[in-house]
Amino acid sequence: MNPEKPERQLSPEKTAAILAGGMQEFLARGYAATSMDRVAIAAKVSKATVYSHFRDKESLFVALIHQLVEGKFRTIFAEEEALQATPQEFLSGLANRVLDTATNEPQFLNFMRLIIGESERFPQLARAFVQNVEQISFSRLCQYFTHCPQLKLADPEATARIFVGAIVHFLIVQEMLHGKDIVPMERTRIITTLIEYVTNRTGDEQNR
Repeated sequence: MNPEKPERQLSPEKTAAILAGGMQEFLARGYAATSMDRVAIAAKVSKATVYSHFRDKESLFVALIHQLVEGKFRTIFAEEEALQATPQEFLSGLANRVLDTATNEPQFLNFMRLIIGESERFPQLARAFVQNVEQISFSRLCQYFTHCPQLKLADPEATARIFVGAIVHFLIVQEMLHGKDIVPMERTRIITTLIEYVTNRTGDEQNR
C-alpha cells in the first residue's frame, strides 16, 4: 500500500502575491467584475496556484479582510498603551491612529468603499467585515471601558459604540463623501468632545 502523499505546502510569497493581486483587481473592478483569472494575471501566477491557495473569490476577499485586521487593527488597538496611559491619552491615541490610517492610506479607504458599495448585492462580504473588523473594534474598546480602573461606566458597550460610531461617521463624511468643504470640522474637536463625554459619564455615575 502506497503511503499517503504529504499535504502540499502553500508558499507565503505566492499567498502575498495573490492577496496583492486580489486587492488590485477588487479595487479596480469591484467584486462582481473581478475573476480569479484576472487575479492570477495580476499576481503573476497560474490560475491553479490561485485555487490551491484560495478555494474561491469570496474566500480570497475574506482573506483580505483578515489581512486588514492583522496589519492595521493590532497597531490601532495598541493594548500595551492602555496599561500605561490615562484614559484621555489612550482614547486620543486610538482615535488619531484610526483617522491617520484612513487618511494616509488610500487603499484602506478604497477597500471600505468597496465593501459598503457591494454590501447590498453581496451581504456576506459586509457580514465578514463586521465580524472581523467592527465586532473586534467594539469588543476591544468595550473590554477597555469595562476594566479600566479610572472608568466606572454604566454601559461600557453602548459607550464603545458611541465612541467608534462618531469616529467612523467623521471619517465617512470628511474623507469618503468628500465633505471637508461642505461640513468642515477639525478632528481635534471631535476627539476632545468624545473623550470629555466618556470621562463626564464616569463622573456622572460616581455622583449618583
